[in-house]
Amino acid sequence: MKVLIAGANGQIGKHLVKFIQEDENLEAKAMIRSEEQAAYFEDLGAEVAVVNLQDDIDVIAKAAEGADAVVFTAGSGPHTGPDKTLMIDLDGAVKTIEAAKQANVKRFVMVSSFSTDREAIQSAPESFAPYVVAKHYADEWLKSTDLDYTIVHPGALTNDPGSNRVELAERVNVKEDSNYTDSIKVPREDIARVIVATLKNDATIGKSFQVIGGDTPVPEAVESI
Repeated sequence: MKVLIAGANGQIGKHLVKFIQEDENLEAKAMIRSEEQAAYFEDLGAEVAVVNLQDDIDVIAKAAEGADAVVFTAGSGPHTGPDKTLMIDLDGAVKTIEAAKQANVKRFVMVSSFSTDREAIQSAPESFAPYVVAKHYADEWLKSTDLDYTIVHPGALTNDPGSNRVELAERVNVKEDSNYTDSIKVPREDIARVIVATLKNDATIGKSFQVIGGDTPVPEAVESI
């Protein structure tokens, strides 16, 4: 299975390309913004496509040609304004979905936000609300297609080393007596592992689930969904 990773140069994306290249049944195609980012992926033996998510759908679709699956793990980052969030996390995601359709790629995995329902939008801090809104509508757009989608909702992302163990459910149990952010932490490395397991498990098609740090081995957690 050849997998196009949109946002490959991001922190989840780099882990994901590495894990895909280590799997004998998977092959990565890293979609990056500039040639300067290519060396890391070429050293892993991954194919590279230089594409900006603000390019036209046709440009993204060309990068998706020949792929069996697309993973969208791109993000505008925490230091950009609402305008860039709109252009990348919403419009970039929608264009990538449409590009997958145009390139006849049925399998699509979206990396979203921990919660993107209306309650999450209304309760989000002002600075974070545009991101949740963008993810909400990108998720809804994906669900309205006939793509074989999976939506992964990671908790509070950290750069801690992964443990290859998570808690994963449509809605995970969050301890009420603990600090909320601490209770939903999950290493980016483990989210990348979850994506790999998701790509290899057709039972995840049509599913959306939250992921936080936990005690269940990733393959087993994904299998349970």
